[in-house]
Amino acid sequence: MDRFIGNIDAKADAKGRVFVPAAFRKILQAAGNTQLILRKDIYQECLVLYPADAWNTELDLLRSRLNKYDEEQQQTFRQFVWESETLDMDANGRILIPKRYLQAAHIGAEIRFIGMNDTIEIWNRSNAEKPLMDAGTFRTNIRKFLIS
Repeated sequence: MDRFIGNIDAKADAKGRVFVPAAFRKILQAAGNTQLILRKDIYQECLVLYPADAWNTELDLLRSRLNKYDEEQQQTFRQFVWESETLDMDANGRILIPKRYLQAAHIGAEIRFIGMNDTIEIWNRSNAEKPLMDAGTFRTNIRKFLIS
């Protein structure tokens, strides 16, 4: 499957319906992915859309690392899955984002889709315009993680 990259602005209507950007929709449709899994990001105030195959890979990885016979680990797995929802893309390329997810991530009508390799993030547009880290920290991290 091709990778999702780029930042694309969009608008959600009052019901939470939004068109998946054409560039991302094209990748999804080419891979036969019209069903998406949505969950709030663990670290940031954004939502994450997983194509079904990326979601299954993520679940398999998580399940392989968490022992279902250990109560805390099982609860962690349960919460990860529990806080997700399946979305179907309609024939026009729209998805309906449940209001509770929009509220949890403080997302209004003005949104930004951000391609994140095998997933797509959905941000409140004003939050997505702020850098995640300053330029110096970014340079240091790139050197630390990629060069060393």
